[in-house]
Amino acid sequence: MTDEQDQKKRRLEVIETGTEENENCRTFVMHGEDHTLGNSLRYLIMKNPQVQFCGYSIPHPSENQINFRIQTYNTPATKVLKKGLKDLNIMCQHVLKTFESSVAEYKGRKFEKGMEDKS
Repeated sequence: MTDEQDQKKRRLEVIETGTEENENCRTFVMHGEDHTLGNSLRYLIMKNPQVQFCGYSIPHPSENQINFRIQTYNTPATKVLKKGLKDLNIMCQHVLKTFESSVAEYKGRKFEKGMEDKS
């Protein structure tokens, strides 16, 4: 497998920072992502009281990746990232469900109104 194919398979990797192994502070590289995920995820993770710092950056506009940094007080950063991703997924599912039910309700009212006009 070439390096390019290997990069395409890996969507998430952890950047090792220094020789010190501190689980409370991690930088993750998310390939194929941009501000859409970065800002939403940062917002949710910062709501966690165990989080001391959370931020992201895009290294260069031509690179399709974000560097996502999490620092916590006592919780492993990977655990906080997993919780943030799970919470974001739940929130997106709720928004999607609410949107779809509103569209169905609107179409139902529009259909009923169309039936009344023909009577």
